[in-house]
Order: sequence, then C-alpha cells, then structure tokens
Amino acid sequence: MKNLILLAMPLLMTFAPSAQAGEVQLAVAANFAVPMQKIAAAFELSTGHKVLLSSGATGKFYAQISQGAPFEVLLAADDETPRRLVRDGLAIAASQFTYAQGRLALWSPKQGVVDNTGAVLKTGGFNHLAIANPKVAPYGVAATEVMIAMGVYTSMLPKLVQGESIAQAYQFVSTGNAELGFVALSQVYEHGRMRSGSGWVVPAQLHTPIKQDAVLLLRGRDNPAASALLGYLKTDAARAVMASYGYAP
Repeated sequence: MKNLILLAMPLLMTFAPSAQAGEVQLAVAANFAVPMQKIAAAFELSTGHKVLLSSGATGKFYAQISQGAPFEVLLAADDETPRRLVRDGLAIAASQFTYAQGRLALWSPKQGVVDNTGAVLKTGGFNHLAIANPKVAPYGVAATEVMIAMGVYTSMLPKLVQGESIAQAYQFVSTGNAELGFVALSQVYEHGRMRSGSGWVVPAQLHTPIKQDAVLLLRGRDNPAASALLGYLKTDAARAVMASYGYAP
C-alpha cells in the first residue's frame, strides 16, 4: 500500500496546478482582440487559467465597468481610461502599465487604392471613408488628428462613416460599405506585411501616441488568474505576438 501511495504522489503533483486554476473576465479593446486571442490561448496552456474575453470600444467598456459590469482586467486602447477608472476607485493604481503602443493604417481591401503616402485622401476618387467614433474609440481620435494634420479633415466630413469601435470601422471597409478607412494596423497586418489589399502605415508623428494600457479592476484584485494574466502580458512570448501584428513595445 505504501508503494502505491508513493507511485501516486507524482501524479498528484502533476495535476496540482490545474486544481488551482481559475478564470478571468477580460475586457479588451477591439483593435487588440485578434492578438489577444492568440496570447490568451498560450496563457491558458501555460497556466491552466481560462480567459473569458469580451472585445469592444474602450469608451463603452468604461461605461459598462462604471455601471457594475463584472470585468476583472481591462486592456484599453488608450492610457486615460484606466487612469479614470483608478480615479473612480474601480481599478488598482499600481497595476496600470502600457502593454502596447498601437499603430494606425489607412487601408482598402483592393489593390492600388491606397498608396504608401496616403495621397488618396487629397486626390479623392472615393465616396466613403470609415473611421471609429472618436467619442468612444481612441483610434478614431487618432484618425481625426491625422486628417487635420494633412489638411483634409473638412473635405472628408461628408464622406465619413463612423463605426462604434475600430472593429466596426474595419467591418465597413472589409465588406465594401466604405472604399477605404482608418483601421488599426493590427487588423490588416501580420508578420511584417499587409495581409491583403493596399494600405498606408500612418507615421506616428501625425497623431498623439496610442498608448494602450492594462489595469487590474477592483473586481479582480483577489483573483490570482487576473494577476497572472497581467504578468503574462509582459513576457517575451506575449510581446512577440504583439510585434507580429505591428504593435510597438
């Protein structure tokens, strides 16, 4: 009997981590949804924890969290929303950090529509330009800043089609409801190149830096899975996924 107990001990040790595994309710900005799906899968394999992922506009998440939504971690598309949640007493100040810096792209699913300088915005030849709603989406703010910097904002106003989030702006373009649009680079870029169509990677100096911050929400402060996920975002494995989608560290 003693030998049987000794033989069983390694098996108990092997399965101990999964016995302690938990789950984390994650709210992630729409631009980061696809990379985060890959990161979450690797995190789950590494830790045994499960990630329950919801994606959407950062502004919408702020409203939902303020109204009691059960999220435990927020990966925002800006750095101001996590700060506001800290000021509101809904997030842990010491946990906030920049997990990635986003990049903006002007993109069309068709070849030859967008050149590598964005000159199409001045020459025209299209009816609709999609952007994310700047009232709730930081990528929409950045797109507006780019158009102002290029001196085309006023002429673009009649052509603008606004999506609630950067995901919806991308959907407008990918389905042909808009000929081109300002999207997150991560939505159209992978492994060093555009996946399809034609695009312009907008120079970072044309808009305010898109610093994307993560924060532990008050509901997640006692959840080891939530803290573990934030820690995993800082690993080389997670950063390699981010870089493959065009995010700057």
